[in-house]
Amino acid sequence: MESKTVMFSALFLVCLTLVNGSPASVEVGKLTKATNVSWSSYNFKTILTWGPKPVNYTYTVEFSRVGRDKERNPHCIRSSETECDLTNELELKGVYSAEVLSESPLGSSDYVEPPYTRSNKFCPYDDTIIGRPEFKLKVNVNNKTVLIIQDPITALHKDGRSLNIRDIFKKNLKYKIAYNKAGSTGKKMLTVNESKAEFNNLDEDQSYCFSVAAYIPSRKGDKRVGEWSLPKCSPQKHKNLIEGKLII
Repeated sequence: MESKTVMFSALFLVCLTLVNGSPASVEVGKLTKATNVSWSSYNFKTILTWGPKPVNYTYTVEFSRVGRDKERNPHCIRSSETECDLTNELELKGVYSAEVLSESPLGSSDYVEPPYTRSNKFCPYDDTIIGRPEFKLKVNVNNKTVLIIQDPITALHKDGRSLNIRDIFKKNLKYKIAYNKAGSTGKKMLTVNESKAEFNNLDEDQSYCFSVAAYIPSRKGDKRVGEWSLPKCSPQKHKNLIEGKLII
C-alpha cells in the first residue's frame, strides 16, 4: 500500500510539472533575448559570442551555411555559456549565419518558438583575422638583406598536423613589407608572392627597419591586410640585429 502511495505521489508531481512547468523554468515570453551576437575569428579559430549571462534560462546555438539546413553543436545546446566554438564546424569558403535561442533549462515546446537573435553573415576564408607573422632578417657578406617569413599557424588541422596560412590561401597569399631607414619616418612598401624577400640596393652604411603583414588580395576592404609584425632593423656594419621602430 505504501509503495502505491509513493508511486501515485511521484506521478502527481510529474503531471504538475508538465502543467505548471519546472520551478526553475521561465515562461517563453519572459526569456531574455541574446544581445551582441557576433563572430570572433583569429587565424581560423572561430567563436560565436553574445550576452548577457543567463539566469534561470539557457542558450542554444543554431548555425547554417546559406541555402542549407540548420545545425547544432552538441556543446552549445541548453548551455549557460555565452560563447560557442565553431572552429571545426565551418567550411572554409562557406557563408554562415547563426542564431542564439533563449530557452528554459528543460528546452522549449515544439509549438512555441523561443526568442532568438541572429548574427551577421560570416565566411572563414574572407573574414578571419590573420595574425602578425614572425620573420628572420639576415644580411650576407654581399650586403644583401634577406627576409625569411614564417607563415602564421592556424587553428585548423589536416592529417595530424596544424595548417599554416600558406596551406589555406596557397597562391592567394602574398606579403606586404614596409621598410625605411632607421630613424626616418618616410617608408616604402613592397608586395611579394613568396615567404621570402631580398633587398639588393640598400645603402651599405644605413640600418633599415622592416615590418611584415599577410596580404590577401581577393578579400574586401581592410580585411585584405593582416596584423603587422613587430619591426626589426638590419644592423649597421659590425653591429648586431636590433629591434626598431617603424611607422605603419
